Amino acid sequence: MGPKITEFERNKDFFHQELSEIINPAHELAMLSHMMSWGSFAKHVEKYFPSNTGKPGASSRLMAGLFYLKSLYGLSDEGLIKHWIENPYWQYFCGEQYFQHHFPIDPSTLSKWRKRIGEKGIQHLLDDVLRVAIKLKFLLPSELSRVVADTTVQEKAITYPTDARLYYRCRKQIVERAYQCNIPLRQSYARVAKKQLVKVGRYGHAKQYRRMKASVKCLKNYLGRVYRDVLRYEAKHGEVVELETLMATSKRLLAQEIKSKKKLYSLHAPEVECIAKGKVAKRYEFGVKVGFVTTAKQGWILSANALHGNPYDGHTLKTCLASAELSTGVKPTFCFVDKGYRGHDVKDVDIFIAGQKRGVTKNIKQWMNRRNAIEPIIGHMKQSHLLGRNYLKGKIGDAINAMSAAIGYNLKLLLTRLSPT
Repeated sequence: MGPKITEFERNKDFFHQELSEIINPAHELAMLSHMMSWGSFAKHVEKYFPSNTGKPGASSRLMAGLFYLKSLYGLSDEGLIKHWIENPYWQYFCGEQYFQHHFPIDPSTLSKWRKRIGEKGIQHLLDDVLRVAIKLKFLLPSELSRVVADTTVQEKAITYPTDARLYYRCRKQIVERAYQCNIPLRQSYARVAKKQLVKVGRYGHAKQYRRMKASVKCLKNYLGRVYRDVLRYEAKHGEVVELETLMATSKRLLAQEIKSKKKLYSLHAPEVECIAKGKVAKRYEFGVKVGFVTTAKQGWILSANALHGNPYDGHTLKTCLASAELSTGVKPTFCFVDKGYRGHDVKDVDIFIAGQKRGVTKNIKQWMNRRNAIEPIIGHMKQSHLLGRNYLKGKIGDAINAMSAAIGYNLKLLLTRLSPT
């Protein structure tokens, strides 16, 4: 059933004091709560709750407010719950009338709500923050014509992938699921596989790489034997639905080689890609490439796009600029990028690449010096707004986490301007 409707005249409780009488009305969160278009968002998410039966969903004002706070302070769902119960300003921001001593919803509702409204619903929240900034004249419409674009890697919450551990875990999961389905296996290889996994670590530490490769080969053989054992069972008794995903994963894992494309790096996050950025401290990053577009003057984030497939930066520019135009309604005139965007396919926007000499006037050169300002913005999002490590599941989780980091950074700019100090 759809969310509860909270836009009505509230009843006065003579035995409790309202939050509006307790908090400081000049606090930045209190002022921001009156500027957001909660009603517009509630109408936008109605289509994601088509059923009219069952228990009513949580208030859209509450859920959107919780998501804003989570993005702003870079908290996990559990941390958000703990701080929300203690903070009257957070409760007032989420639309509560009186101080609440218990969290009003089940914690799992937060992840279900994100999945239900999806990427488009989160995009609406980002657009609303930009709308408030423009309305308060913190972000001038003239600034939207000059933007800066750049990409970074949003790492996934996975361990560093090694062939040995992938073979070991995949075999273990198939054996456990086969026993649950009463499928007889000739051998589980549980004891010997664990020994080989330990040997891989020891040989690698001692730089005895030939022996290490032999142990990795043993783990791969154990996985192959269990995989073929299940295939023989399915040939006689038909396919087992519970093992379908695991069998496809095993087939992909056994077939990939060192130089294979689209390799599998994680069993629970098969969408993870290996991205080499040429960094000295970290040669490879495992996650997804994310493209950001910010204003050149103040650094407001206009769009955040998860770019799956590890595309070339120049081929992502058109998508990112189109997303920025969709968020603000203003088409960028000038865009400043680094040398990674050489060979872009954008024709209707003037693109200036770092180090470019042709067509660069004195005024344009001054704006080109602002291109580097996007680098600390990305650093702040990774450090303070959960862009550095993504814990959300699947490709949709990659997109939501990137936009969440952008929302959190924009809210931080907004609250800094609203702060009386």
